[in-house]
Amino acid sequence: MRFEARMLSYALLAGFPAVLVAVLLLWFGNYSSATRWTLGSLVVMFWLGAAFSLRSNLVYPLQTLSNLLSALREEDYSLRARDARPDDALGEVMLEVNALGEALHGRRLGALEATALLSKVMEEIEVAVFTFDSEQQLRLMNRAGERLLGQPVERILGQTAAELGLGDCLEGEPARTVTISFPGGAGRWAMRRSSFRESGMPHELLVLTDLSRPLREEERQAWQRLIRVLGHELNNSLAPIKSMAGTLEMMLERQPRQPDWEDDMRRGLGVIGSRSAALSRFLEAYSRLARLPKPTLQPVEAGALLRRVVGLETRATIAMTPGPDLIVSADPDQLEQLLINLLRNAVDAALDTGGGVSVGWTRRADQLEVCILDEGPGLSNTSNLFVPFFTTKPTGSGIGLVLSRQIAEAHGGSLTLENRKGHVGCEARLRLPIYGFPSALEANGREASGS
Repeated sequence: MRFEARMLSYALLAGFPAVLVAVLLLWFGNYSSATRWTLGSLVVMFWLGAAFSLRSNLVYPLQTLSNLLSALREEDYSLRARDARPDDALGEVMLEVNALGEALHGRRLGALEATALLSKVMEEIEVAVFTFDSEQQLRLMNRAGERLLGQPVERILGQTAAELGLGDCLEGEPARTVTISFPGGAGRWAMRRSSFRESGMPHELLVLTDLSRPLREEERQAWQRLIRVLGHELNNSLAPIKSMAGTLEMMLERQPRQPDWEDDMRRGLGVIGSRSAALSRFLEAYSRLARLPKPTLQPVEAGALLRRVVGLETRATIAMTPGPDLIVSADPDQLEQLLINLLRNAVDAALDTGGGVSVGWTRRADQLEVCILDEGPGLSNTSNLFVPFFTTKPTGSGIGLVLSRQIAEAHGGSLTLENRKGHVGCEARLRLPIYGFPSALEANGREASGS
C-alpha cells in the first residue's frame, strides 16, 4: 500500500469510532428523520474532510522535500523550500535542506573554479601530460602533449599507448630518464608515472619533461664559465710575457746597448719563466681537476686514517676528539687527500689569528661525519668556496676545495664549509655513507667469540 493510502487509512480509522458513536446516537435517539440525516451527513463529511486534509498536509511537504532532494541530486541548487520555520520539526528539516543546497552550491563553485584553474595550468605548462585508462587507451592530454605527438587530442583520443609510441613508458620503473623520438621532438625525457582512480576505475598518469633544453643551457653556461676562467688566467700570464718580450726585443735592437743590459735581460727572462711556470701549474691543476679517477673502494678504518692525517700536520697542535670505531667503504688515497686539504686550510686560517684547530668524528644514522673546527678569521664569502680557481690565499691554486668536494660526492657523501655559529672561525663537515661494514670493536668481538 502506498504511503498516501496508509496515511489516509490511519486518519479514517482514527475518526471512525467517534463517527460511529455519533451516528448510532443520532439514529437511536429521539430525533426527527430530517435531523438525523442532516447531522449524520455533517459528521461524516467533517470526518472525511479532516482525514483527507491530514493526508494532504502530510504528503505535500514530503513531495516538496522530494523535489528539493531530486534537484540537489541533479546538481540544480536554485530551488529552496519556502515558509520554512525553525519552531517546528518539519520546518527544521526544510531549513537543513536549504542549508545543504547552499553548501553544495558553494562547493560546486569551488570545484568548478579549481577545475578551470587546473585546466588552464595544464594547458599552459611545458610538461606533456597524458592519462590512460586500464586498457592503456588515451583519455586526456594537454597542449604540450599535442605538440609532442604532433596531433590534436580529438584525433588520437582512444588510441592505445603502443600506437602513440608511449607503450614503453607504461612499463618498468615509474620514474626514470628515457630517450625517445616523437613527431614533435626527440631527445632525453624525464618520465614519471603514477596511478589514480576515476569513477572507481584505475588510470595511469604519465608526465614527460624535456631534459634536452635545460641540459643544453647548463652545458652552454659551463662552457662560458670555463672559457671565462681560462681566458682570465691566460691573459694574466700572457700579457706580462708579451710586454716583457717586447721590452727585451727593444733592448736587443738598441745600439749602443746599456751597460747593465745583461742583468735586465736576465730579469726579463726570469719574469717570462715565472709566468710560464705559473701558467703551466694552472693547466696542470685544471688537468688534475678534470682527470679525477673513480674511487677504488675498500674497507677503511676512519679513526686510524684521521689520526694518520693529523700526524702529518706539524705546524700546529691539533686537538683530537676520538669517536666510535667505524669502517667505511672508501678509496684511502683520495680520502686522505681530501682530509689533508681540509686540515691544511684549517691550520692556515688558525695560524693567522693564533687560534686552535680541533678534529672529531661521530656516527649520524648510517653516515660517518667528520668535523674539523678552526678558530681563524672565518669566511667572508661562502658563495665562491667551491668555484674552480677561486682562492683567497696569495699562493693558492683554487682547486683544493673543489677537488675535495668531488672526492666526497664520488664516495656518495657531501662536504660543507661554513662559519661557526656563536664562535669565531669556520667548520668543515664531511659526511660519508657507511655501507654496512661492522665497527672494528664489533668485528674484534666476533673474532674473539669465534676463537
